[in-house]
Amino acid sequence: MRISTMTKTWIAALALVAGSSAWAGVQVTFDKPDDYSDVPFSSRDREQVLAGLADHFSWLGKSLPHGQDLRIEITDVDLAGREDPARRGGFDVRVMTGRADWPRLRLRYTLEQHGKVIASGNAYLSDMSYLQRINRYSSNDALRYEKRMIDEWFKNTFGVKPQGRSSPVLTLQPRDVQRR
Repeated sequence: MRISTMTKTWIAALALVAGSSAWAGVQVTFDKPDDYSDVPFSSRDREQVLAGLADHFSWLGKSLPHGQDLRIEITDVDLAGREDPARRGGFDVRVMTGRADWPRLRLRYTLEQHGKVIASGNAYLSDMSYLQRINRYSSNDALRYEKRMIDEWFKNTFGVKPQGRSSPVLTLQPRDVQRR
C-alpha cells in the first residue's frame, strides 16, 4: 500500500501539533548541584534525585495551557530528613524527625506565553509540617515530601492543580522514619 505525499505531510503535521500540545515546554536546569545543602552522598542517588525533580516539574508542566513554556533553574535542594552516616551500610539512610529537617527548595522560574514573559521570580519552597500532612504520593517514592511541596507551589503560582501523580523515584533506598 502506498501513502501519498500529501497524506505523509498531514500525518507529520498532526504529529507535530499533538507533540507540541502534550509537551508544555518545561526546561529544568540545576545551578551548581555539588553545592546544594542536602542531596544524597552517593553520586548515583544524587543523579536519581535531580532527575526525579526534573521529571516531576516536566510532568507538572503538562498541565500548563497550550503555548506556555516554563524554565526552572534550581539553585538549592534540601531534602526531607537528614542522612545518618552512622547507619550507612551499602546505602544511604535518611532519618526524619519532623524537627528542623523539613524539605526546602530554592529556584528561579520564568513562564512565557508565545515567547513573551508573563511571570518570573525567585521562589523559596519549604514544608515545615511535612510529616503531619496527607500525602498522595506512595511511601515508596523517595521524593514524596518534595513532590507534595512542589505541587502546592505549582498550584499557588500558576493556578494549575496537578491531576494524578508523577512517576515515583524508587531507586533510592527506602527512608527510615523515626519519630521522637
